[in-house]
Amino acid sequence: MKLLDETSGRETDSSTHKQRGNQSETFHNMTRLPADPWKPNRHCRRFAKGCLLKLRCCLERVCGMEWYGYAALGLLTAIISFVMDLSVTKLLIVHQWLYTKLEDNNLLQFFCWTLYPACLCALSSSLCHNICPFSTGSGIPEVRTMLAGIQMPNYLSLTNMFTKFLGLICTLAAGSTVFLGKVGPFVHLSTMMGNYLSNLCSLVQATKEKKANGDMLVVAAAVGVTSCFGAPVSGVLFSLEVMAFHFSTVNYLPCFFSAACGALTFRLFSVWSGDEETLQVLFKIHFPSAVPFLPLEILLFSLLGLLCGAVGCLYLFLHRCMLQFTTKNTGFLKILKREKGLYSALVTFFLASLTFPHSVGQYMASKLTMKQLLTSLIDGRQWMSQSHNASVQLDPEALLEWGSSGCPVYLSLAVFLLMKLWMMVLACTLPLPAGYFMPLFIYGAAIGRLLAEGLVYMSTTTITSGHNWSSINPGGYALAGAAAFSGAVTHTISPALLAVELTGQFGHVVPSLLATVLANAVARSGSRPSFYDAVSISKRLPHLPSLMLAHPKLPSMHVGHLLGVNTVQLQRAANSQEVQHVVNTSTERQIPVVESHESPILLGFVVRSELLMFLRHCRTTKSVDQHLEDVCSIHSAPALLSPHNTIQEAYTILSLVRAQSVFVTDGGRLLGVITWPGVTCTHTPIQMESSLFVFMDEEECQKSFSLFSSR
Repeated sequence: MKLLDETSGRETDSSTHKQRGNQSETFHNMTRLPADPWKPNRHCRRFAKGCLLKLRCCLERVCGMEWYGYAALGLLTAIISFVMDLSVTKLLIVHQWLYTKLEDNNLLQFFCWTLYPACLCALSSSLCHNICPFSTGSGIPEVRTMLAGIQMPNYLSLTNMFTKFLGLICTLAAGSTVFLGKVGPFVHLSTMMGNYLSNLCSLVQATKEKKANGDMLVVAAAVGVTSCFGAPVSGVLFSLEVMAFHFSTVNYLPCFFSAACGALTFRLFSVWSGDEETLQVLFKIHFPSAVPFLPLEILLFSLLGLLCGAVGCLYLFLHRCMLQFTTKNTGFLKILKREKGLYSALVTFFLASLTFPHSVGQYMASKLTMKQLLTSLIDGRQWMSQSHNASVQLDPEALLEWGSSGCPVYLSLAVFLLMKLWMMVLACTLPLPAGYFMPLFIYGAAIGRLLAEGLVYMSTTTITSGHNWSSINPGGYALAGAAAFSGAVTHTISPALLAVELTGQFGHVVPSLLATVLANAVARSGSRPSFYDAVSISKRLPHLPSLMLAHPKLPSMHVGHLLGVNTVQLQRAANSQEVQHVVNTSTERQIPVVESHESPILLGFVVRSELLMFLRHCRTTKSVDQHLEDVCSIHSAPALLSPHNTIQEAYTILSLVRAQSVFVTDGGRLLGVITWPGVTCTHTPIQMESSLFVFMDEEECQKSFSLFSSR
């Protein structure tokens, strides 16, 4: 019995011990559940993650992940451009269908012609005003400011991308009535896409080191121009001339690689959609290849370049006068601030009334779209000689639209040039996403066409016909005029290559380049700012090349004139209280470190995140004797400035080093810091909503650039 009792007691103790063990194990599992929650399909997720890691390793063996980002950037930008063009084409077809259905009633046709683009422009302005005010305008001035190293996160947001995409579709669907293009906003869209792809590549890379996205933004700017025309070489060169003040040669290969991917995708989508039969140029024209131009015509192309340069100066002058007047009109400013949709609708309705085909529009070929206008202007046939030859079958989209009023073709071209000159200036004040390069390109083509048709008319009525002037090619002059005028207004040379690359007429590359160079020489005389420089000055964007044109003496100023009180600094043996004071009083990402406050010899800088870790370490260890040099690492400054350095030199160093700040020292002693983020502070009245600008005097230029220094 005693043995049985002992054995039963042992079994009871063992069962009790097992129960307690099970209870403790259950309790342990219950306490571990919140920290490690159950996930469904864990084996499948582990298998998929392993496959992705193997795929990443295989891709990285071929080339770096950033190259796949460059290829994806070109593909996605081309797809967005094709979808945008397809949407705009459908909306324009709807407008033309409504207009033709109402051909029996002129009054209904008038309202259809005017209200359709007015509603679209009002919708575009309302979207930008209510969703994202940063999406108005071209976007090129802001992009080149970001390429210089200045952080403007509001311009790269996903909301801005969505708003600008829809607003640009509405603007382009208004047609040739408002006479606006897509190059500038599309460059901005491509830059936003490049920013997100850069962040994605930094997450996928195995090194987990986030690289600077400056290279991706430079490539995105080039791809944006390329995807508009399918011209990779001229697109890259145009982006470098307009947006990159300092361009690293390391970016040449990525730019051309991504641009080639974008151009190829853009042209392939045109073939797959049925618009084209094979890969070819965007504008199909046929020039005589045996003798593209006579040797004496070089003088005429030179005259055309000088003429386009003079008209370009007139355009910029009218643009400036118009916008200076609007800045002084308080009523206009109130409407533009509160009722952007109403203002856009009124201006568009006014422009559409003038282009109505049964009024002045019959003298301007207003029924043609932007692409049809350019195609008709660069046509290689002589309109004047064909209009006198009844046996020749004329193209209804080329000559009949320009001569539908019954007057000579050169009179229609003259009316087109006179009317579109001030209409383009007025359209630039619309607060909606819009590009301004393509209208300038078409306007220059009209100038070249008018000059060539005038020469043809003179050759048929005077004795100059014996000098072979009757064989002149008006399309070549239109091509050279388009490159010269657009290059003069934007201060670029690449439109000469763009004009040839769009048409495939490489026989006219020399006269186009000659006319563009001469037009630039006239437009740049007197330190006149370009179109984009004027917008940068108006928005107070910190772009030194624009400020140099506003005041040429500004770059020669010394950096020491901009420095005031010494910047916030830390000594090497700073304790936690001093570090806490600096963190609370300063928002800079890089805090300079000196030997001591009595001897401010610059040792380097400390990143703000490390200072926060230092404070956290002091709280956890509860040690008061910890010093800055014991926990944080002091980084050496990549570049230093002297107070005798000029603003031009400071801007060059900031652009080349791509640093957010550069310290100013004298004999090793810290005097201050020149920083990029200071330009985006609240003291700068950056006008985002419109393209209004006034040129600053010397005091305003110095005040604008003085924001580079951290006081």
